[in-house]
Amino acid sequence: MKKLKEIIPCEYDTLIKDIKIDSREVSDGDLFVAVNGFNVKHSDYIDDAISRGAAAVVTDIDFDANIPIVKVSNVNKVLNDICIKFYDYKNSQTLVGITGTDGKTTTASILAQLLNEKYNTAYIGTNGIEYQNEVIKLENTTPTNEKLYKYLSKLEKNNCTHVVMEVSSEALLHERVNDLAFKYAIFTNITEDHLNVHKTLENYIESKLSLAKLVKRNGAIIVNIDDENCKELTKFNYPNLYTYGKSEECDFRISNIKEVNNYTTFEIVVKNNVYKIKSPYLCEYNVYNVTAAFIVCYLEKLDLSSIISKIEVLPAVKGRTEFLDFNQKYDLVLDYAHTLNGIKNIVESFKGKYKRIILLTGAAGGREQEKRSKIGKYILNNSDFVIFTMDDPRYESVDSIIDQMIGDEKKDNYVRIIDRSEAIKYALDMARNGDIVLILGKGRDNYMAIENRREPYCDYDVISKYFKDSRNS
Repeated sequence: MKKLKEIIPCEYDTLIKDIKIDSREVSDGDLFVAVNGFNVKHSDYIDDAISRGAAAVVTDIDFDANIPIVKVSNVNKVLNDICIKFYDYKNSQTLVGITGTDGKTTTASILAQLLNEKYNTAYIGTNGIEYQNEVIKLENTTPTNEKLYKYLSKLEKNNCTHVVMEVSSEALLHERVNDLAFKYAIFTNITEDHLNVHKTLENYIESKLSLAKLVKRNGAIIVNIDDENCKELTKFNYPNLYTYGKSEECDFRISNIKEVNNYTTFEIVVKNNVYKIKSPYLCEYNVYNVTAAFIVCYLEKLDLSSIISKIEVLPAVKGRTEFLDFNQKYDLVLDYAHTLNGIKNIVESFKGKYKRIILLTGAAGGREQEKRSKIGKYILNNSDFVIFTMDDPRYESVDSIIDQMIGDEKKDNYVRIIDRSEAIKYALDMARNGDIVLILGKGRDNYMAIENRREPYCDYDVISKYFKDSRNS
């Protein structure tokens, strides 16, 4: 606990237990910081925060109450400073920020495991916070400001010297990470996504690229220049910018990619050195993910022979091109892919290798609608059979979402099954030897967003129960 005047200029000695920006999370003794969101002013909920036990409030409006109210000119700007002081965050860690439309989770998970060979490393991202065999679930890819600093401070106090963090476009837009000093920033790719928030592709790209400005002077920017939007960073003359990709001009050139049985081999060419990699991850896009992680290890001057050996035995990243083995006679993959680019990457990787591609997916409600027909058109024309189902519908009708996905397509190689559990069972029932079933969209998410609720749900649990019931029947 700290006194209010210790974390923000004021005369109040009021003791603060914790910091909250969502009034629904406030409990006795908390400081409520009434930030301004893009769609809501949290100052509208000051009364609610006080009713829940807030000890004090920071806001940019005049407000009378029987608890301390600290008025500031820009509440969003002071939030990070309040958090840094309250949680005693020293910013002493080596921070790696990874952004991109696709590949963040896989790249971050791989890199955290590789760095753990030498350093006490933590991961923050879609799969939660992972450190020292501990796992903390998160609601956001990049936590909100007050939670982010709380967790970073916790990791710092637990002697985590390195933190690998997925940085979302919304976190950059909302300036959650603006007061962090990244040693490395990785840019995996940038394709159309989150236009419901950013409004235009140009705004989305600008938000993503802004991570480069948060890299320390002696840090490094690592860019996939096979991606046209990421390549824009090469125009800004950043002093320590390293490129990777297939072209001859890359600092870390990828070559000789081969898929053999259940692994992939390829080479990373750096100057006159050739590093031969054997990776347990299939699909070409995972070659890029492994390469990005390798580059950080290279720049950190780790023992590369040890790193290469470690890559060969890395475990599957949960919910990311995750091959599930329940002794079934067909291949079954669970993946988080929900963008057109992500879905294309995974489908193109498996085309021509199986008798049938059976694909299950949906589209999230309350998100950009423009991509739905594009995704529907692609999967109907590039899969043998499609099961359309729900995927976090929120306040939208699942039938209406599916209608938009199907659009004007005249194909008949699909069914719609609203209930996602039933849809998965349908896909598994129809699968035969030589097929591949792709369960896309939610990965290992542990909820289904319906209206304003997050109801317990997990694709993996449904799949696991299906095979358990099959064995017992």
